[in-house]
Amino acid sequence: MDPKTTALLTIDLQNDFLHPEGAYGRAGQSAAAIAALPERIRPLRDALKAAGGHYISAQFTLVPGPDGPLISPHLKTLRPFLGPGDFEPGCFGHALVDTLQPADFTVEKVAYSAFYQTRLEFILRKSGIETLIVGGIVTNGGVASTLRDAHLRDIHTITLTDGCAAFREDVHAATLISLGTVTQAMTCAEATALIGGAT
Repeated sequence: MDPKTTALLTIDLQNDFLHPEGAYGRAGQSAAAIAALPERIRPLRDALKAAGGHYISAQFTLVPGPDGPLISPHLKTLRPFLGPGDFEPGCFGHALVDTLQPADFTVEKVAYSAFYQTRLEFILRKSGIETLIVGGIVTNGGVASTLRDAHLRDIHTITLTDGCAAFREDVHAATLISLGTVTQAMTCAEATALIGGAT
């Protein structure tokens, strides 16, 4: 693997998901496994960038509308606490968590996959990216959907087994098993070692 043709992609590691004052924190929706991700991923991010690679942050976005944010019906049912200002571009909650700031590229995503109706593939192609290292939340949602979409595009991926998480550990573990046919799996420390960084 050539670090210069490799990018780290994190999914939804935003204040509205992780910060106590974000949308999910205010609603009491949190998990220790999710909160631990930024610090675990940061050494890999630093090593990859030092070796000439790129860091891309895909950030869930609720597009503001005249009557409130544009929210899919299933999400309204699943997360009824979401409202105006949540996951809105330019607002505190939408931003990447401080631990991982800044990203080289930011992709606004409106659905599970970071490829769906975004500029991610354009960025990858123009930057000459051949390998995509993926982490973030949730394993069974945005992470899995993005990995499967990358597989359809013949993009080699590495899933960070301890660099992604779900609200339930059993769901996280089952999803990693199901993804075994479309991605390579390793820990954050293993990926860092692979690009020549300290673990």
